[in-house]
Amino acid sequence: MRVLIPLADGVEELEAVTVIDVLRRGGIDVTSAALGDALPVKGSRGVTLLADAVWDSLDLESFDVIVLPGGGKGTENLLADSRVPGAVRTFDQAGKYVAALCAAPTVLAAAGILKGRKATCYPSCAAELGPAYDNAPVIADGNVITSQGPGTAMLFALVLVQHLAGDETAQRVANGLLTQF
Repeated sequence: MRVLIPLADGVEELEAVTVIDVLRRGGIDVTSAALGDALPVKGSRGVTLLADAVWDSLDLESFDVIVLPGGGKGTENLLADSRVPGAVRTFDQAGKYVAALCAAPTVLAAAGILKGRKATCYPSCAAELGPAYDNAPVIADGNVITSQGPGTAMLFALVLVQHLAGDETAQRVANGLLTQF
């Protein structure tokens, strides 16, 4: 499984780094992609993240999963870049996993892929998910996996590992991190 994680300026660092780290601990191939033309991405708390690649240099068809980390400004920048909602629709139509946390599930709603599904997000963004919203830490509904925010990032990442690499791998990673799963 190959996972694509777009990084936009304003990304919530804790979410991006937690997901990347936990997935890699699970043996999953992860590529973080800067949306701009340079690898450094400035996070919501002023931490600069160094992406693995620039979005335009990648073959999106080679990825099996897209994961959108949140952050208010980061999510605004994901949504403002038409390549991201377009990729979300393409991945969903192909039956590939689409995942997002914090404010980023609003990108899934804007892309039109939450109709008839349940999803969660940062509580202040709930109205943007409409009838899809459910107040749970993590929701997996078919190929769509969503989570509430920084405090649920570890559980979200472990649920992703579970879906992508199996129960045993997810439990092994959780045990190594000394966290409940």
